[in-house]
Amino acid sequence: MKILSNSVSVLVLAFALGACATTPPPTVKPEDMPKAYQAPTPETDKQVSADWWKSFESPELTAFIDEAHSGNLDLATAAARLEQAQAQAGSATADLLPTVQLTGSAKQIGSHATKPSNTFGLNGAASYELDVWGKNFNGYRSGREGARAAQYYQDTTLLTTNANVANAYFTVLALRERIDVARKNVEAAKRILAITQAKVSNGVLSNLELAQQTATVLGEEATIPALVEQEREELNALAILLGRLPGTLKVDAASLENLAAPPVQAGLPATLLTRRPDVKQAESSLMAAHADLDAARAAFLPGVDLTAGGGWSKGVMTGLISPQTLAWNLGASVVQTIFDGGKLTSSRDYYKGVEHELLASYRSAVLSALSDTETQLGSVSAYSEQERLTTEQVKNAQEAFRISELQYREGVVDLLTVLQAQQTLFTAQDSLIQIKLARLQSGVGLYRALGGGWDVTKDEDKPLRNTFIPVPDLTDLPIPDPTQLSASLPF
Repeated sequence: MKILSNSVSVLVLAFALGACATTPPPTVKPEDMPKAYQAPTPETDKQVSADWWKSFESPELTAFIDEAHSGNLDLATAAARLEQAQAQAGSATADLLPTVQLTGSAKQIGSHATKPSNTFGLNGAASYELDVWGKNFNGYRSGREGARAAQYYQDTTLLTTNANVANAYFTVLALRERIDVARKNVEAAKRILAITQAKVSNGVLSNLELAQQTATVLGEEATIPALVEQEREELNALAILLGRLPGTLKVDAASLENLAAPPVQAGLPATLLTRRPDVKQAESSLMAAHADLDAARAAFLPGVDLTAGGGWSKGVMTGLISPQTLAWNLGASVVQTIFDGGKLTSSRDYYKGVEHELLASYRSAVLSALSDTETQLGSVSAYSEQERLTTEQVKNAQEAFRISELQYREGVVDLLTVLQAQQTLFTAQDSLIQIKLARLQSGVGLYRALGGGWDVTKDEDKPLRNTFIPVPDLTDLPIPDPTQLSASLPF
């Protein structure tokens, strides 16, 4: 009983000391973030939802994104990385627990001069490393934060994939609309060409005007093959995002008509710290690196191993368990590295460098999140205003071209006036489609920049969800707040 009591006391002491850690690097706090965005923000109460793509009211787009969730290879890669991280977390967790082995044996010994004899044995052995300085516990912390980082990486990949599918889909529709407009422009140019040919035949115009309009028709026709090729390439890119073979995807929609990105509330910049999975991934990677550094520091101190064993051996199978056949042993050992050629020091310095690198990466992720959101907010505002103005330009250009075509038929204006009106209309129509595309994609970019409806506070207690490999749940272990602890190691 006394031995058991002492053992429990030692384990309690080990966990208490093992939980101690140096103060982690300072992370960005909400109060460190700007109080408001500099770019124009939409005036709306609508929040970004986790299925934001449904707000475009395109069943085809929704179907494609659902397909990407099961077929996208980047998502499959992220899932495999999560599987690896969870396995590593499980391995690190196992280091906190004792190792128990059981060995059974059966032998028969004999010769031509003696009668064979049978011997049976059963032996058990247990070993446990007292984690006095927290080396294994910090390994567990590193594995846990690494699994969190892998989960956040998967969330980031999912968010990026959703945005990429939406952008590729909109690009296909925009190219189809541009092709349609180009063909209609060719038809209009051919109408002018027919009028010109008639006037040349009647001696009203010279071959100069005929050559000019013929060049205009050919120039408009020359833009179509390039647009068709771009559409084909974009269809293939969309197919790959869905996990399909290039050339196998069919898109039914033909234009961007009736598609719009509804405005959403930007919120405060501080919310990006919990809305952006890439920021949380960088933070978890930093915390994992700090735990590795603490483990490397703890490796300088002596290790304490406890061992126990027992078993029995008997020559017959009757009366197996008896005091005479049982044996046991208990032991403890202390190991301290005296000389290793600087291996431990190099390991510590390596993890210190990793921590410095990931601290810079974390701060960069926060700055990128702010910059990304500011950019997308500005783009949404700018493209919306540009679309409004260009739409008016197209209406007036259409009317100007219609009037010039009528007046050209009647001989009131010359061909140059028609060509100018025609070129203005063609350019405005093509620009309007590209601006519509940019406005839609900036809306998608804003949804992504705001986290796409993701929020770590809704899932912070489930860092190892969607597990592929069972991981022992040690989240209830007493882990003090490292910021309230002073450094426990002298190096």
